[in-house]
Amino acid sequence: MTERERERLLPTGLCWCGCERQVGLGKFFAQGHDKVAEAAYVAVHHEGSIPRLLADTGFGPGGKRSIRQAALDDTDWQECPRGCGYAGAPASITRHLRKCQKES
Repeated sequence: MTERERERLLPTGLCWCGCERQVGLGKFFAQGHDKVAEAAYVAVHHEGSIPRLLADTGFGPGGKRSIRQAALDDTDWQECPRGCGYAGAPASITRHLRKCQKES
């Protein structure tokens, strides 16, 4: 399925973690509840374990695909231009660079 064929997700006005709280316009989650939903998903599908999630989806050490490299190759993730080894989404890189500059 290509990106264009994927269903467009629309906020419903209720938190998607299942708590049924009303959320603001354009939001999927109450504050912090995205992490609740993420943890619940991992608990239900991967024994509550991130290593299990990675192994179940073909990622990990020992010849398996690197999740970090997949994010760099397949998404908008970037490496820190200062060469410190940090990688993340563009907004995360921006925050990191402010911190990285203070430490230099």
